[in-house]
Amino acid sequence: MKKSVAKLPSLKKIWKIWLGSQSPRRPILRWSSTDKLGLLMVCLLVAIFSSYKLLAVPDLKPGDIASSNVIAPRDAKVIDTKALKEKRKGLTGNFVQIIDQQQSNDLEKAIVKQIKQLRTYKDPRFDESFSKINLTYAEKEWLINVSDIAWEKWKDEVKQASKKMLSQGIINTLALDQLNEAASLQLIDLGEEDSPSRSLGRKILSSNFYQKSNLKVDSVRTNKLVENLISKEEINKILVKKGSIITRKGQAISTQEFDVLEHFNKVSRSPRPLKWLITFTESLGSCGLLLMIMRREKPRLQARHGLLSLALLLVVQLTKDWLGPLASPLQLILPPTLLLSQGIGTVTSLTWMVVASLIWPISLSGLGEIRLIIACIAGSFVAFLGRRMRSRAQVLQIAVFIPFGALLGQWFIFNQVINSENIELNNLSFNPNSLLNETLIISAMLMITILIIPILENTFGLLTRARLMELADQERPLLRRLSREAPGTFEHTLTILSLAEEGARVIGADIDLIRTGSLYHDVGKLHAPKWFIENQQDGINPHEEIKNPYKSAEILQAHVDEGLKLARRYRLPSPIADFIPEHQGTLKMGYFLHKARENDPSASETSFRYKGPIPHSKETGILMLADGCEAALRSLDASSSDSDACKTVRKIFQSRQTDGQLKESSLSRAEIELILRSFVSVWRRMRHRRLKYPSFNQS
Repeated sequence: MKKSVAKLPSLKKIWKIWLGSQSPRRPILRWSSTDKLGLLMVCLLVAIFSSYKLLAVPDLKPGDIASSNVIAPRDAKVIDTKALKEKRKGLTGNFVQIIDQQQSNDLEKAIVKQIKQLRTYKDPRFDESFSKINLTYAEKEWLINVSDIAWEKWKDEVKQASKKMLSQGIINTLALDQLNEAASLQLIDLGEEDSPSRSLGRKILSSNFYQKSNLKVDSVRTNKLVENLISKEEINKILVKKGSIITRKGQAISTQEFDVLEHFNKVSRSPRPLKWLITFTESLGSCGLLLMIMRREKPRLQARHGLLSLALLLVVQLTKDWLGPLASPLQLILPPTLLLSQGIGTVTSLTWMVVASLIWPISLSGLGEIRLIIACIAGSFVAFLGRRMRSRAQVLQIAVFIPFGALLGQWFIFNQVINSENIELNNLSFNPNSLLNETLIISAMLMITILIIPILENTFGLLTRARLMELADQERPLLRRLSREAPGTFEHTLTILSLAEEGARVIGADIDLIRTGSLYHDVGKLHAPKWFIENQQDGINPHEEIKNPYKSAEILQAHVDEGLKLARRYRLPSPIADFIPEHQGTLKMGYFLHKARENDPSASETSFRYKGPIPHSKETGILMLADGCEAALRSLDASSSDSDACKTVRKIFQSRQTDGQLKESSLSRAEIELILRSFVSVWRRMRHRRLKYPSFNQS
């Protein structure tokens, strides 16, 4: 008999178990391939900007933050490169030039070529083509009458003069008259200065050498010259004693400290691929973990919400890289944490804060770890309080009190702990003005964040508490129109709101969301208020007049379709608009189905069901139950007991469950039982009647 081998679960199954542990039976909103690709690209950018410096060489440069205290291993005298550069800069005009042999050969060839051309002109009537030489009449006569022996002697003298001048060096900035004088001196053996042979030779040399040069700079000899000049003036040196601290952890590295580190081979000149790979993987994994926790908290999370959180992480990483030691953990962590707490949720904002802290550089300027811890503590308060603040005024209080609380925390640690304990980092002087300025900057940044939240609400589909409270204001145009044009529906809405709100409260669902969603769930009835029984007067029912169950079913479905149109017109957020179709789900229109089958027993049930979808959240599931129970509870007479109400509610609940309407709402059996009892509690308040007082006739 073969033994069965246990199989390890696949990654896909582990992922489903992970999500299911948070929201059983709740469907996951699938992201498109484009959404996934966009999220992956942002994750890669975050990982790249978090780790690319590990591939840079050298690994340190002046201005970087020291990651640890470095102790000098021995005494040393180190050249101050900054002072050396300044001296070099002052000696930039000193350079050594040598003869460029190639250029000299080219100039000699040009002279020989011109001499050959001159010898070809023996005709006294020749057309002078050497305009740049500008021959005189005497020089022309000499050229015509000179013998071959005299010509060869003259030619040799000119060549020798050119070699002498080139060996001494020709510069292109020498004046023409100076060049003529030098050439004439080299040809002194040709006779008097004004003799034709000497003047002609001078013209040939000067015309070919003018604005030409056969010199080039010798970098080796130039550097040697500069070094010799510097050594004569004495080079500034840094004296280092054994055991002295070269750099202090958390402080910026100066140029002198960098020189000492390089002298002791503490600066790496090669990339660190292994450390880069670890940091890159850590950053990429942190981004993935952030998305996983966000989807675990909210399986219906939209891809653009994940994109927002990753984009904020990327902005923070770029800012860290740009500002370097000036980057403040409080300034970079608190505003995004407040934004995510308000728009998405507490767990998401806390996770984002943890990820941003984990991929922070190892060292920061001055007590970096302590400042990062203070930022995380302040961020935790922002995350927990931000989601609970129900108005923008309350959120503004966070922008004032949290930064000043962080200021007090830093003041206590910097002054009381460090100075009193005399720990190693007490060399950092306490500057109350810098901390106060930082606090004011953080407060300003938080206030700016609060101001831009409404813009991000529309761009990324965020739904903050303040936004929910604003939408729940019954003076808003759409709600005022509902109360005016369909007063029965509005009263029905308020009753359902009481039931749904209490149901959400007992199971810990989002009370503000369900309150606002309840107010808008039936706005579609505005398209034809009189077709719904709560708005009918004088017993006139249009459905009885048309006597067409199919048409009546279309009108009932239309209140969902028209409601979604109104939601788009009035720009209701998606989570609020979801209440409109999901509170009806795919329920049967039982009354009209019965009427249709009286005439045609084969009438299809599909034509008498709402189009859905069924509830995909606890809140829309609770609203469906409240909508079904409202009329039934109202119909109970005053003598009904709690047991009667409980049986009525349970029957409706069971019918919804049997019909499969709640299978994707993630409501558990225990939660449904708690909701049932809360509905009975609300009914108990609804059936309360005032005592009847006797009337007295006044005489």
